[in-house]
Amino acid sequence: MSDLGRVLRLDARRTALLVAVPVLTAVGTTAAALSLCTTVAYWDNTVVALLNAVRYLGPVAAGLAAWTAVRERPLDYLRDLTARSPATGVLFDLLLLSAAALASYVAVTLVVVVVTFAQAETGSPHPLGVAAGAGSLVLHVVVGYLTGRVVPHRATAALVVAVTSVWAAARVPGVSWWSLLPPAAFDNLALFTTLRPGVLADQVTWTAGLTAALILGYVMWATRRFLIVLPLVVALATTVTATLGLHRSGGGTVAQVAAEPVCREWPLTVCVHPALRDALPRLMAAATPLAARLNGTPGAFTTVEQRPAWAPIAVTDGVATVHLDEELSPGYAARAVRQISESLKDTRTCVGQPNGYRAMVDAWLLGDDSPAVPDVRAARRFASWSEGHRRAWLRLHFAAYRACALGPADFRTTGTRTVQPGQQSGRAAADSRVTVPKRKALGRTGHAGHAGHGGHAGHSGGRGGHHGARGG
Repeated sequence: MSDLGRVLRLDARRTALLVAVPVLTAVGTTAAALSLCTTVAYWDNTVVALLNAVRYLGPVAAGLAAWTAVRERPLDYLRDLTARSPATGVLFDLLLLSAAALASYVAVTLVVVVVTFAQAETGSPHPLGVAAGAGSLVLHVVVGYLTGRVVPHRATAALVVAVTSVWAAARVPGVSWWSLLPPAAFDNLALFTTLRPGVLADQVTWTAGLTAALILGYVMWATRRFLIVLPLVVALATTVTATLGLHRSGGGTVAQVAAEPVCREWPLTVCVHPALRDALPRLMAAATPLAARLNGTPGAFTTVEQRPAWAPIAVTDGVATVHLDEELSPGYAARAVRQISESLKDTRTCVGQPNGYRAMVDAWLLGDDSPAVPDVRAARRFASWSEGHRRAWLRLHFAAYRACALGPADFRTTGTRTVQPGQQSGRAAADSRVTVPKRKALGRTGHAGHAGHGGHAGHSGGRGGHHGARGG
């Protein structure tokens, strides 16, 4: 017992463990930071960052384990002084090295979890994903150590690092089920999606089965106890079953998931994914002017909702849908409002670039600078109109705007009353002829539609006035 205790104390004082923990922690933290999206705290992507970190942690852990096995092989004669099984020392080494690797993995996990909690996190963590990463890391340790035991050569550690690095680098996310074999490669997940638990469960089973098979195979070879064949067969069968499960997945790791949106309800109702709640103020500020200018038209909306990237964008029943980039890069609110403007086009008639008239109206709707228009008179006339006049004009000509059929006649006096130049003075009066649509043409009730002798024209609506202008 005294000799056994001396050997165990010798094992526990190995310098490889003191080196492994800080080295693996530094490598894993750096790898996770490269994969973790810091602008959006989405738990699925936190798990993805951990799983991707194992692709870098694994080869380093395997190399350290192989180096430990080769370095400690000359001390095997001390273990032979005891009556314990030849496999006991190997199992004890694997236990210590696996504990060191898992300690570094826990440290990396704590770092990414703290980063996620420091933001407005959303979604839910996946314990199976964390377990899959831990199992893959332990598998690398077992492969590296047993390789060092079987081939005790100085170049073994470097060879283990090279082979496991090539194995990890061969992982291409989303290409084939082959890339799902640990250490699996994952892309960052888009919002409104989540990791498939079945794939993570198969990965945990695969690593556990293969790790057990390797350990049992080595123990059977070292002890010559063939009764271990039965649990070895069970471990291999488990690994094959998990492999078939990953093959059936077809390489798909993502499933769609609904998310309860967060909303701001004044002056519009704007709803986004919980991970993008910081976008609400800017999106509200950008969408409110557009909603006010479209009020009273078929394109009017009072609600803006973020939709997944695969869902179409449209304005329907007062609800405008938009897509937002998950990084919230500069200008995301302006791009979302432009999506609403683009969705107002009739795709059957709007082909190619918009003409100058449509671009001029778009610039006003979006609050941009007006582009250069070949029809200078129409541009000058539109620029001279007040905000209220432009909104009234858009209500009358929205059909032509949607069909990308605006022309010079749409910017002339059409079924409206004109402010006479005599009411002003000089050249400014002559250039400031602005047309104010009749109240009846705006669909308002009362006596305004019967002003003077123009009541009948007002009753005919905007369409009749439009044709009258073309006839004039």
